[in-house]
Amino acid sequence: MSADPVIDVAGLTKSFGAKRVVDDFDIRVPRGAIYGFLGPNGSGKTTTIRMLCGLLTPDAGEGTCLGLDLRREAARIKAEVGYMTQRFSLYEDLSIRENLEFVARMYQLDRRRQRVDAALAELGLADRARQLAGTLSGGWKQRLALAACLIHEPGLLLLDEPTAGVDPKARRDFWDEIRRLAGRGVTVLVSTHYMDEAVQCDYIAYIAYGRKLIDGPAAGIAARVGLVTYRVEGPDLAALAERLRGEPGVEQVARFGAALHVSGTDGAALAATLARDAAASGRHWQQQAAGLEEAFIYLMAGARDNFAVATQARIPP
Repeated sequence: MSADPVIDVAGLTKSFGAKRVVDDFDIRVPRGAIYGFLGPNGSGKTTTIRMLCGLLTPDAGEGTCLGLDLRREAARIKAEVGYMTQRFSLYEDLSIRENLEFVARMYQLDRRRQRVDAALAELGLADRARQLAGTLSGGWKQRLALAACLIHEPGLLLLDEPTAGVDPKARRDFWDEIRRLAGRGVTVLVSTHYMDEAVQCDYIAYIAYGRKLIDGPAAGIAARVGLVTYRVEGPDLAALAERLRGEPGVEQVARFGAALHVSGTDGAALAATLARDAAASGRHWQQQAAGLEEAFIYLMAGARDNFAVATQARIPP
């Protein structure tokens, strides 16, 4: 990946009425990266993406996208990125081919027939080319939307919750396609709230209530947060979780399937608390590396809503 960023913005701020939806946001996305943009619903991800692709003008802040000025060259940015919206936005009463032909005409592309044929083949849509878009399942609509985003061969894809509402196999197939595109040099910024998708990203930014909590290479995020985590299985985990909350060293208790993960930043105090439980109950606690989901839960617990200042004192630089 090149060190030259495809997206480089700072101080992005956007308010709607009295509510500040995005607050002093900055991000640098390296060329050729898959950049995960994580946060709960309502955290400002969609508004940020719309500012990045030129659809919304920020109230404050500046920067570039694809080397183009975010404010002065918004029209060019819109023409040169591929933006896949959260909701299916193509024409349901047109066929797959007709939708792609319409998008190709909208971008005023040459060789439209060849481009549409290539898009149909690349996304596995050729056999369904005459099918009406409105009759497609969620996974096939997702493929069509991605094909429409790619038909003008953008160097940057902005994907807003692209796998919401599709089945697990369709999600896996979609991510296979994203990795293939990244391998060809396409930069991808993808927003999601699925942690199993976050691990597939090269870089991650966590956003909550309009503010960025932390960002950086995905492999180093959990270590930067500084959590020590222990895992235990066994009966009565709900009662155990309630009993541990507030004990010395215990800052977070989270259920993961049949196991309980207990975390804190004071490793010695946490180990002492869990050793006492092990001695009294016979449970076996096993230390493990904190994951992205534990880190996200921890950071979210320190965030404040849009009408307050987000707490960032606990986040290391």
